[in-house]
Amino acid sequence: MNKIAFLYSGQGAQFPGMGRDLYEAFPSLRALYEEASALLGYDTAAKSFHDSPDFNDTLFAQPLNFILQRALTLLLEESVSPAGLAGHSLGEYAALCAGGAFSFAQGLSLLSFRARHMQRAAEERPGAMYAVLKLTPEQVEAACEETEGYVKAVNYNSPLQTVIAGESGPAQAAAERCKAQGARIAPLAVNAAFHSALMQGAAQGFYDDVKDFPLTAPTVPFYSNVTGGKMEDFSALPAYLRDHLVSPVRFTEELAALQADGYNVFVELGPGKTLQGLVKKTLENVTVLGVQDLPTLEKAREALAQL
Repeated sequence: MNKIAFLYSGQGAQFPGMGRDLYEAFPSLRALYEEASALLGYDTAAKSFHDSPDFNDTLFAQPLNFILQRALTLLLEESVSPAGLAGHSLGEYAALCAGGAFSFAQGLSLLSFRARHMQRAAEERPGAMYAVLKLTPEQVEAACEETEGYVKAVNYNSPLQTVIAGESGPAQAAAERCKAQGARIAPLAVNAAFHSALMQGAAQGFYDDVKDFPLTAPTVPFYSNVTGGKMEDFSALPAYLRDHLVSPVRFTEELAALQADGYNVFVELGPGKTLQGLVKKTLENVTVLGVQDLPTLEKAREALAQL
């Protein structure tokens, strides 16, 4: 029997024009974007569909990704319901929303606070992030430990892909140390060290704004970046979301936990194919699908109907 998990990608996957064909094809999505525009105070459809100098800024990238992921969830759920949910970094908000932990409007409010505090932290304590490929997590961790200054492994994406983050100089030095050991290095297009101690101020400011939000436990099993496994206790969800900002993303462990629990079909919802690639590099004997536009939606529906 097949067991389906919906996965949601993080910030950085977005691209101008994402979701436009779906918006034009489904009137219900226009209403979703109009609701978001009213809540956020700007035209979210126009911002999503057209390139602009600030398109990739955290203030816009986070809610725009969330809106598309919510739209894709609603469309795919017309055909199939997930048995489990997981997200990568920002993607956890779409996963929690899909599970009913909070409404679409509440999710936008949460992300407005989150993005604003993260943007401010990036300006006050700028940093850098690098993807390190072809080394084990242990090798990457050792390189960070051997580098003077603050730099840590923060995203455990696959057995041979780990992201490091920290102060700009130390992060670059650790990346070069990894490169000398045979790694391939890719700088990320960010000016902050997400999921590191440099986000501590953002985490506390975010928590002060959202600690009284009426959040609830999702009704669908949710797998956590912070623990790398199925999350059982949702009694302090605002505090969890605070800690999530400064905790490593243990995505490799998360995927292993999902497979151990019987999940064998993984569907990425959101722009790009990042998570599909990570699943394929991490797990064997699973079905991997992605939904980001009208053609991939139709393809996924057909594939899921045949399982």
